[in-house]
Amino acid sequence: MTMALDPQQQAARGWFESLRTRICAEFEAIEREAGSDASFTFTPWDREAPGLTPGEGGGGVRGVMKGKVFEKVGVNVSTVSGEFAPDFARTIHGAEDNPAFFATGISLVAHMANPHVPAVHMNTRYLRTSKSWFGGGADLNPPLPRDEDTAEFHAVLKAACDAHDPAYYPKFKAWADDYFYIPHRQVHRGVGGIFYDHLESDFDASFAFTRAVGEAFLAAFPPIVRRRMHESWTEEEYRRMLEWRGRYAEFNLVHDRGTLFGLKTGGNIEAILMSLPPMASWS
Repeated sequence: MTMALDPQQQAARGWFESLRTRICAEFEAIEREAGSDASFTFTPWDREAPGLTPGEGGGGVRGVMKGKVFEKVGVNVSTVSGEFAPDFARTIHGAEDNPAFFATGISLVAHMANPHVPAVHMNTRYLRTSKSWFGGGADLNPPLPRDEDTAEFHAVLKAACDAHDPAYYPKFKAWADDYFYIPHRQVHRGVGGIFYDHLESDFDASFAFTRAVGEAFLAAFPPIVRRRMHESWTEEEYRRMLEWRGRYAEFNLVHDRGTLFGLKTGGNIEAILMSLPPMASWS
């Protein structure tokens, strides 16, 4: 990557990459506990856009693992810059009059082999246009919801939010409930979590909160996986998981902002679509 980064950009990029390393290590440790030697495969990519030489517009690394517990998990990091297309620029915070942008972030989606282990999504990002802000969140997506898992996941996220602003959790939980909804199915994608965007009042405070979200994810999700990964399941429960995955795919292809952002900015197609499950069904 040949992009020159200022201290704030470098700090954000460095955090997202370090979080990726820790998450991947934890997920590989879970695979070892299950008797699997599955590991992540990391594939670097350069952002492609007209007029850019390799590396000039940044790029990223796509990490994918297919194992015994994690049927398919992708953990991607990217740092890119350039200019939005005029029509797309009008939809981006702060890019209406100047299409130049910088973006760095981490994006994770895990689809599990056992229907009793929830799938999960997490992403956090830092964007700069004429404005500068953080966004992201984490949400749990169980094919077979368990109240204990849902409560535990939300409790960890709430604690992270409360340490920064007591207003954050109710606001960001409601935002997630509203965002992760499939209108044409009239169902939510999962059991929620938090979602936030345009957090821009102060770089240090917003960055600290974004780091807290990453730490909360790492604290909340692996214990749930370990609790459920050895449970047996029936053919009917597996069928329900495949049908639920179809709903997940519909949301990510039709409504997800991150999918659109990646496609509109010359991102790596395989990295953008890593959120799709390895198998799904529609009845």
